[in-house]
Amino acid sequence: MSQEINIKIQLQAVGLSTNEISAYLALLELGRGTVSQISRKASLNRTTGYDVLDRLVAKKLVSMSGKEPKQEYLAESPDQIELLISVELEKRQAELDQARLVVPALKSIHNVAGRPQIRFYEGSAGMKQVYEDTLSSHEPIRAYASVDDVHSALPGYFPEYYKRRAAKNIPIRAIFTDNIEGRELAKHDVEELRQSAFVSSETYGFHPEINIYDNKIMIASWREKLGIIIESGEIADAMKKIFELAWLQAKQMEVNDNQSA
Repeated sequence: MSQEINIKIQLQAVGLSTNEISAYLALLELGRGTVSQISRKASLNRTTGYDVLDRLVAKKLVSMSGKEPKQEYLAESPDQIELLISVELEKRQAELDQARLVVPALKSIHNVAGRPQIRFYEGSAGMKQVYEDTLSSHEPIRAYASVDDVHSALPGYFPEYYKRRAAKNIPIRAIFTDNIEGRELAKHDVEELRQSAFVSSETYGFHPEINIYDNKIMIASWREKLGIIIESGEIADAMKKIFELAWLQAKQMEVNDNQSA
């Protein structure tokens, strides 16, 4: 592929039309020129040249000097392309955000024939994926977690995840093994829409995290780098009831500890 063809393809990627690319490349070679000179070199008719150059001026790739009939156009530094890239990235991000809105609609028509679904995810990317799924919850999440394992496995991910969960107005109740990391996290319970309960790490220590929400159970085994999502209304309902029993007991143990302290 020739350099000229490659340049044109890349300029199309930042939103320039074929005519805009032709006029822009012509003006870069000329440095400056009138509409007639630029249109001739770009193989455009003069009327089209005016329209195309006006668009390039709006995109800050070209500037004007003088007045008709001696008006000239000047090519700005190619560094201005960086601005177009930024604009294009923002536009595409907005388009992607809109595209994500179709996912719940697609899920609503996805026929799984009522059978339980089990999905497995591996590695750091897979672990992130199972947590991203919890952000689809339509109800408060019930969770068992050991914070020291979670944060060491994906450094930097969870502070942002907590903010996004709170922004989506998805509360969580979590039973943590009692350690420094868990207590530190609990200091942010209010802004992160979380209620925390603690159990002895010596007596009830556990490492996989379990989240229960909607008709799903998410299991994140940090030591094995394995994520599992089980979709089953019956199993999720049973796990929710077991969690409520554990939550009541964890809260009662906290009361007993405070009274004996």
